[in-house]
Amino acid sequence: MAPNITTVKTTITDAQAKVATDHGRAYVTFLAGNGDYVKGVVGLAKGLRKVKSMYPLVVAVLPDVPQDHRNILTSQGCIVREIEPVYPPENQTQFAMAYYVINYSKLRIWEFVEYSKMIYLDGDIQVFDNIDHLFDLPDNYFYAVMDCFCEPTWGHTKQYQIGYCQQCPHKVQWPTHFGPKPPLYFNAGMFVYEPNLATYRDLLQTVQVTQPTSFAEQDFLNMYFKDKYRPIPNVYNLVLAMLWRHPENVELDKVKVVHYCAAVSVQF
Repeated sequence: MAPNITTVKTTITDAQAKVATDHGRAYVTFLAGNGDYVKGVVGLAKGLRKVKSMYPLVVAVLPDVPQDHRNILTSQGCIVREIEPVYPPENQTQFAMAYYVINYSKLRIWEFVEYSKMIYLDGDIQVFDNIDHLFDLPDNYFYAVMDCFCEPTWGHTKQYQIGYCQQCPHKVQWPTHFGPKPPLYFNAGMFVYEPNLATYRDLLQTVQVTQPTSFAEQDFLNMYFKDKYRPIPNVYNLVLAMLWRHPENVELDKVKVVHYCAAVSVQF
């Protein structure tokens, strides 16, 4: 049964269609399964419309997304694109959190080469201010917001064990005897990228020879794009945990994008 969502037939305006065609730009998100996740994507689509974005939202859906959910997305003005699942190497998925494994399928969005530049947004994200200007960032880089090393899920790492976090690198110094500092690490719930078939093929080949880790495709993308990554301010992807882990780095009145994800166990 489809989730209880009020649908209003919404179409991409002529202006949006022309801008998307002329400049090859679009937002993109990912959806799998027949659960309530579609509600988040509907909220994302409505948020982009509310802030008067000029660009459409493409939804990359796995085959298990039912037709009635696809119809809901279409009614919200989304462009629905079916993709095939991508899995890490066989017999190695136990190294990644089970509910993250399917997220490797997000790699398929690099195949959307009808667009020259796209902004990826997770379905649990809401946009509160127009961010179309991010499409004008210089090409040939991967843009995203720096993540935090303070979650207990980082407990196996040296940075967590000594209290080092890239959000406050001067609070706890990285010991020289540990070697080089950890490379900058981004949250993959939002990023600006350029679809490219050569990159797409290399991503799929590389993932098959890369052992999965705790954060699945996020760790993989951080490894793959480490030399092209450029940080952008956290106003473009404010993960809720930042409010209590690093409130000194949050300017609430400037936040444009909120990411409604946080560890299950939270201590204030």
